[in-house]
Amino acid sequence: MNTIEIIRKKRDKKSLTPDEVEYLVQCFTKGTIPDYQFSAFLMAAYLNGLNSDEKAALTRSMLFSGEIVDLSEIEGIKIDKHSTGGVGDKTSLILAPIAAAAGVKVPMISGRGLGHTGGTLDKLESITGFKTDLNLRRYKSVIKKCGAVLIGQTKNIAPADRLIYSLRDVTATVESIPFITASIMSKKLAEGIDGLVLDVKTGSGAFMKELKDSRELAKSLMKAAHAFDKNVIAFITDMNQPLGNYIGNWLEVYESIKVLQGKEVEDLNEVTFNLSGAMIYLGGKAGSIDEGINISKELVQNGKAFNKFVQMVKLQGGDINHLRHPEKYPKSKYSENIYADNNGYLKTIDNYEIGMAALELGAGRLTKEDKIDPKAGIIFHPKIGDKLIKGSLIAEIFTDKKKVIEDVKNKINSALTFSQTKVQKMKLIKEILK
Repeated sequence: MNTIEIIRKKRDKKSLTPDEVEYLVQCFTKGTIPDYQFSAFLMAAYLNGLNSDEKAALTRSMLFSGEIVDLSEIEGIKIDKHSTGGVGDKTSLILAPIAAAAGVKVPMISGRGLGHTGGTLDKLESITGFKTDLNLRRYKSVIKKCGAVLIGQTKNIAPADRLIYSLRDVTATVESIPFITASIMSKKLAEGIDGLVLDVKTGSGAFMKELKDSRELAKSLMKAAHAFDKNVIAFITDMNQPLGNYIGNWLEVYESIKVLQGKEVEDLNEVTFNLSGAMIYLGGKAGSIDEGINISKELVQNGKAFNKFVQMVKLQGGDINHLRHPEKYPKSKYSENIYADNNGYLKTIDNYEIGMAALELGAGRLTKEDKIDPKAGIIFHPKIGDKLIKGSLIAEIFTDKKKVIEDVKNKINSALTFSQTKVQKMKLIKEILK
């Protein structure tokens, strides 16, 4: 096949055959076509879309670019969760140990930061020594010992996705339902799960800004899961403001620790407990999602969920001293506060800009080669609907890059709008699809 002709075909809004899609994915994975040609395909497909056959071929090609893990030797139902990404979305760090403490097996293969959103792997790697690149033997060993494991794609698991994922991040081709579906499901289907809970974000800080697009993505993901006989529940949740208060890799680990130790963070707890409740339900440890939610809360209150998190981190090489004494974690060179200029109710947040502000501080990547500063980030205090007075603390920023501070402060201020009349709080869980 001719790579240029395939790119031209998609550029000209023509449909590719499954063989042509598979050819591109295989050649890119093997390194026989360069980044710039696959980038051209990504942009052509992003602009012109992929039909259902092309989308299925892309998912299948990415899935079978590596091996599918067999976890039949591990007793119990294996359930994972996946979020489509957002600002301050650290639910995986909290719900994996909750579900494992309930007796559900959680084999979780996660991704890195993508665009303005943080990545679970980057967050975990902010814990000194934490290894996300376990081989399959260690992967299975950790699941057997503590019930949960969080790793990235190995060279054996969906290697095509790992390569394509990083290229999408720097070619402005992230917000595509076919690409998101293929990326998520190639990883999830490869990891040996029996069921999956999906958290599809919607709003200004999500890849899908409109509810109808989020619903379409949720249905696309569910269709792919059902095609491989996997049980699935999808939540559509709000991402018009940061989830929780902490944004940035270690900052999000810190907030997760506090929630696992019983701190009430209203929005973060609500979303996390719904997701973990669904996992516990799909894992056969509860008769309903509501019962699973109650079990989740109990496991946090009695300390079993936090202990499970500590066990998992230790098994994956992490320094548990920072989990027990997070105040000892290294601090950023610079920190500044942002205050409200006027009185009023917080009406809207451009959450995308908040995510980009965190990225500028060092919490994400602008290019594939960029290194993340695990200390960098934002503590964002108010929620939409909160009444603020002049001088109220809006955010605290942390960075080692002095030159970006003023720009970030302006970016955050510009992302907010206020009203003199009362503003309704956001509904966090928009829909549940079963």
